[in-house]
This record gives sequence, structure tokens and C-alpha cells, in this order.
Amino acid sequence: MSDLTEIPFDSGDAAPGSEALNSHEAGGGIQGYLIGLFLATALTIGSFYIGATDWVWAPSIPVALIVLAIAQMGVHIVFFLHITTGPDNTNNVLALAFGIMIVAFVLFGSIWIMHHLNHNMAATGAMMMRGMP
Repeated sequence: MSDLTEIPFDSGDAAPGSEALNSHEAGGGIQGYLIGLFLATALTIGSFYIGATDWVWAPSIPVALIVLAIAQMGVHIVFFLHITTGPDNTNNVLALAFGIMIVAFVLFGSIWIMHHLNHNMAATGAMMMRGMP
């Protein structure tokens, strides 16, 4: 039991993900949260504005909305999730990349399955339109 008392306590030790944020880091402190809130709100209002007005050429509206959505994801990642490319965030970046990969697999796999189901079932739908059994 006396061995436990001899272990020096290092106040700098912290579990991964529990590091204190400096106000100098991107997204650090209350000021970082307020900047992130302002940017996220501005991007949301911009998305509604682009969708509701003729300010952008009509065929390019989906592209503009996608660009604003990606920008908003970046704001959330930096200012609210505090994921940066620093050496202490390697596990967080890898976990985010793995999550994105899983979502992409599910999304594209579902689209692929639905496309093949639609292709294989198209003949049955055409036969039912003609009144054939």
C-alpha cells in the first residue's frame, strides 16, 4: 500500500480529449464559441437567403447550398468539436474519418442496392401496366 503514495502526481496528465483549450486556439474559450455561433448563424441565414431569392443563378442553387453546408460542417468541427490537426487530436481525427467512411458506405451502398432493385424490378412494373399476369 505504501507504494501508491510514492507515485508522483503530474498535474499535466490528462485523458485524451480532456485537454484544456487555450483562448489562443481556434475555437478556444467563450470567444471561440461566440465566433462559431455567429458563423453558424450567418451560414444558416445565407442558405435560406440563397434559397428564397434570385440572387444566385437558379441552376447553381444546389451547388451553393452544398458549399454552405460544407462550410458549416467545418465551423462545427473547429469551433464546437475542437477537432484540429494537432498531434494531440490524432485519435479524434481518425475517429471522425472512420465515421465519415461508415456513413459513406451506408449511403452509397443503399443507393447502389436501390438502383439495382429498380433495374431488376422495372420489367415487372411494365408488365403490370399492360395487364399481363
